[in-house]
Amino acid sequence: MKKIKVKDKEFIPFVSEHKIQRAVKQISQQVNQDMAGKVPLFLVILNGAFIFASDLLRKITVDCDITFVKLASYEGTSTTSTVKELIGLGEVVKDRTVIIVEDIVDTGITIDHVIQMLKKMEASDVKVAAMFFKPDAFQRDFHIHYKGMDIPPDFVVGYGLDYDGFGRNHPCLFRLV
Repeated sequence: MKKIKVKDKEFIPFVSEHKIQRAVKQISQQVNQDMAGKVPLFLVILNGAFIFASDLLRKITVDCDITFVKLASYEGTSTTSTVKELIGLGEVVKDRTVIIVEDIVDTGITIDHVIQMLKKMEASDVKVAAMFFKPDAFQRDFHIHYKGMDIPPDFVVGYGLDYDGFGRNHPCLFRLV
């Protein structure tokens, strides 16, 4: 891996594609074990989680449903601390096990918003699957059931994560120089 430029910023290699795929495999194995005999609904948070969700769901062997919501809480390299619902949830989740699929949990504001929404819609069980977690930035109090890896609070791009919409297409993770 070599340094990349996304828009006006430079990023250096951080997490290899191999390490990411190994973490996805571990998450899928745990989900398959935990969900045996159940039919979970995977709720994918767009745009960032689409690559992680694609890799993860191809490894899921239990019967399942998949749906998407599109939320926004970032502008540039900073969180806005508010969640905008751009495309809402149209599925009935009452009495369902829902697994939220997210690319990264940093402050936790977005996922906390989704968890509260699902509880109001009477989901029987809500679990969180996140590829990356920034424990030093985390500001909420919920459990991440399926976690790929902890990373420091650096700004990162690649593997679905972006800077103003760019950089998502890289198969590995890069951090801001």
